[in-house]
Amino acid sequence: MANFHDFTLTAIEGDPLPLAAFRGRVVLLVNVASLCGLTPQYAELEGLWREARDLGLVVLGVPCNQFGAQEPGSEDEIRRFCATRYDVTFPMSAKIEVNGAGQHPLYAWLTGPGAAFPGRIQWNFEKFLIGRDGQVLARFEPTVRPHDGDLKAKIAEALAGD
Repeated sequence: MANFHDFTLTAIEGDPLPLAAFRGRVVLLVNVASLCGLTPQYAELEGLWREARDLGLVVLGVPCNQFGAQEPGSEDEIRRFCATRYDVTFPMSAKIEVNGAGQHPLYAWLTGPGAAFPGRIQWNFEKFLIGRDGQVLARFEPTVRPHDGDLKAKIAEALAGD
């Protein structure tokens, strides 16, 4: 797999979610969890999505239960929680594993030895910025909030580029 667009996830609703659907858009990919101290980032992620989706930004949430079992619910429970607590409307995938033996191939590509920013995912809400061409532009630690100046600058730069 040469880039982000070559992978497919399962949407939280259960349908295939080919990442090729986001070709030509900038994607902020975030592994998320409902019971984490960082969960309030959902509100800022939704804010980014609403501010910049018409400019070509996609925020894509990827639930994961590998960190402190902080995403124990079913996909339906996760979807309801996000909608009722944070009014989340950005696309989300079904739960996946981002590390270890069951690691999804997308995360193996994102974090493996040949990756632009290699290394294990450390916690919930780690972020990858993907360019319109499907290449990884930046990686942000979980504690970097969605409205962080550097993150927003990188998004703006990616949206302005062709």
